[in-house]
Amino acid sequence: MALSIEFNPSETLFAELVLPVPVDKLYTYRVPAALNTHIKKGQRAIVQFGNKKILTGIIFSIHNYPPKDYEAKYILELLDDHEAIFEHQFRLYQWIASYYMCSLGEVVNAALPSGLKLSSESRVQLHPAFDEDTTPFDFSETERMLLQRLKQESLNYSEIVKITGTKSILNLLKSLTSKEAVIVYEQVREKYKPKTEKRIRLRAPYTEKKSLEHLFETISRKPRHEALLLKYLQHVPVFTDSALNEKGVAKAVLVDEETTDSIIQTLLKKNIIEEFAVTVPRFGFESPVHESPFFLSGPQEEARNTILKQIEEKQALLFHGVTGSGKTEIYIDLIRRALEGGNQVLYLLPEIALTTQIVLRLKKIFGNSMGVYHSRFSDNERVEVWNGVRTGKFKFVVGVRSSVFLPFDNLGLIIVDEEHDPSYKQQDPAPRYQARDVALVMAQLHQAKIILGSATPSVESYYQTTINKFGYVKLSERFGSAVLPEIDFADLTLERKNKTNKGEFTQYLLSRMGEAIQKKEQIILFQNRRGYSPLVQCQDCGWAPRCINCDVGLTYHQYRHALVCHYCGYREELPRACPQCSSKRIITLGYGTERLEEELNLYFPEAHIQRMDLDTTRSKSSYEEIISGFETGETDILVGTQMVTKGLDFDRVSLVGIFNADRLMHFPDFRSHERAFQLITQVSGRAGRREKKGRVVIQTANPRHPLFKYISQHDVVGFLQDQLSDRKKYFYPPFARLLEVTFKHTDKKVVHQAAEKITESWRTKLKGIAMLGPSEPVISKIRNEFLLHVLLKIPRDQGQLAEIKIILTEWTDSLLHQKEFRNVKVVFDVDPV
Repeated sequence: MALSIEFNPSETLFAELVLPVPVDKLYTYRVPAALNTHIKKGQRAIVQFGNKKILTGIIFSIHNYPPKDYEAKYILELLDDHEAIFEHQFRLYQWIASYYMCSLGEVVNAALPSGLKLSSESRVQLHPAFDEDTTPFDFSETERMLLQRLKQESLNYSEIVKITGTKSILNLLKSLTSKEAVIVYEQVREKYKPKTEKRIRLRAPYTEKKSLEHLFETISRKPRHEALLLKYLQHVPVFTDSALNEKGVAKAVLVDEETTDSIIQTLLKKNIIEEFAVTVPRFGFESPVHESPFFLSGPQEEARNTILKQIEEKQALLFHGVTGSGKTEIYIDLIRRALEGGNQVLYLLPEIALTTQIVLRLKKIFGNSMGVYHSRFSDNERVEVWNGVRTGKFKFVVGVRSSVFLPFDNLGLIIVDEEHDPSYKQQDPAPRYQARDVALVMAQLHQAKIILGSATPSVESYYQTTINKFGYVKLSERFGSAVLPEIDFADLTLERKNKTNKGEFTQYLLSRMGEAIQKKEQIILFQNRRGYSPLVQCQDCGWAPRCINCDVGLTYHQYRHALVCHYCGYREELPRACPQCSSKRIITLGYGTERLEEELNLYFPEAHIQRMDLDTTRSKSSYEEIISGFETGETDILVGTQMVTKGLDFDRVSLVGIFNADRLMHFPDFRSHERAFQLITQVSGRAGRREKKGRVVIQTANPRHPLFKYISQHDVVGFLQDQLSDRKKYFYPPFARLLEVTFKHTDKKVVHQAAEKITESWRTKLKGIAMLGPSEPVISKIRNEFLLHVLLKIPRDQGQLAEIKIILTEWTDSLLHQKEFRNVKVVFDVDPV
């Protein structure tokens, strides 16, 4: 909550503000005397930053001490009469800034929905002293046309472009400004706008029975007017309760082919009805709660009781439930208990795709007490959830990683579902936070309980249970009569040798798919590569297209007929002839989800096939449409990237195919086996979730790989213990903390010089800290910047992390002040994934 400090209206006050800029400092502004009795910590304020910029800042502290080095500018306006950010949030944001090595301003910028930040729009108006008759300057025809329009109103840049037909208006405005004919100014505006709905109601006299009967007599010869009034009375029975008329009915409900808008306008003019606007929520489940009764099975009830017992003693608990065990039902039971105790609940999910199914289930149970928060929502929708949490309207929020920033003030329970998922880690821009770890800190700040749930726990979380820091509950069997799927391996090496494969499909996988389709069962095919083909090559000279901005090949997307870089978005057309040798023998190699979809249509023309990847799920409702089509049985085969691996629950999936398991395992990263195990186990868990046993077919060139033994036996704990042994031996997490430093510059020589110079300094100062690099990453150039990595491995138990961060930042600042290195970018990533 905000600190309740009262100030004298006549005092000279100053406020320190957090501004959304990547500078690690607070900015002091003077408080206008009129705001002395209104200002409080946590409010939003509008301030001028520099000469032209207008920013939205957050009041961090209020005091009587003016800055020594400069004259403080005044706060322009307070945007709230309440705190927008609570004390708990400030403490959390400060921890994030400190731990993840970024500025508090960057954290606040990431935390606040865009709709809560004011924007300033540049506008142009006539100079107050401008007189067209006395000015000594000549004006072009375009300038005169613009000046004539500016006499009527001020204009923004896009309006000027439209009026003048000139795309580049900079020279035009420079000319008019130098002639003192116009001035450019910033107009500040609030981004958030409440959603309103136009409604219709009868005017007061006609809510009485006699007046209404008389009205029908007067319009009896106008059947369309009569029809509209009858339609209104069907929705609003004023005879039963005249008070219902006050709320009226949505205008859209009354308008159809027969009762057009023109009829409504006629009745408005005759003062029979009136139109008014009301603010309405943007979410479609504001109706009363309809609880869907369900019962926990014996094993679920036992797991729930063990969870309740363990969280009395421990703040954090790892809930390890196999796929299809019914973890969500247990979560619902725990959420109900927390809400009944008067607490707020946060339910974190790693992907937007996961929210689709779960939200539909949860809204039937929790109704309008539940909010949903993710990046596919508009600015206005996110602001409504933010305000709903702050005011207590939403006691329960389901959301993705950014939900950790919401203004909770009475948080009692946090659930982190699929806690192993790397999507919880923010990459760019800063703060590069891990939402699961931030949630653990939130639990400490709020004295809340936190449950980390997964069928394939992360090595780090499982380790915490072995040292008795986290509680541990395991649910080993699926719900009801469902059993874990049978795992089969399709040997690519053998089939290629025997020439039984069709392209990259083994005959074994195609046969199993054909059997499933004949039985009217559904199939999920997993390939963690989107696009049509990851490689295009000339058969004669070996030419392959590469991105002009990045050190990476271009992926062919057939539906766009384009070669696309998945790192910077660069795009070019697929050439008809090789640009190097003019050969027309250009072929595509490898399989993305798009190519799989195309070939499956040839193999199974009677089947309906749908693709689920980043390219098919860009719109807000695309997830819902794809998932709905699969749930209802319209889709027979769902081809997808890792989106299809996470928490989706379908009744009729009997077969899961994993197209290329080897690529997952052999990525150059110490976590590659863990990721491969998690992805394969998770997508396998989509099969056979009801009575009939499912089957999983894994295509691999090496079915005897040790990893597959753990997968085929569903031995999660054995795999985790094996990984812990390896991690301890080679000093990787959870036995060490990793801190990755990336150097970026457009000149390869400069970035090498900078990285080598600063790394040498760090090694001198940080003796005893393992430091790998500087070295080029697998992709050494992205968006025209050359990259070098340095990896620090820091012991967990020596309390050195804070001191090391200070040394790193101080030496980095010193380097960047040198003229030759001032444009080098240095990015710190704590706990990289």
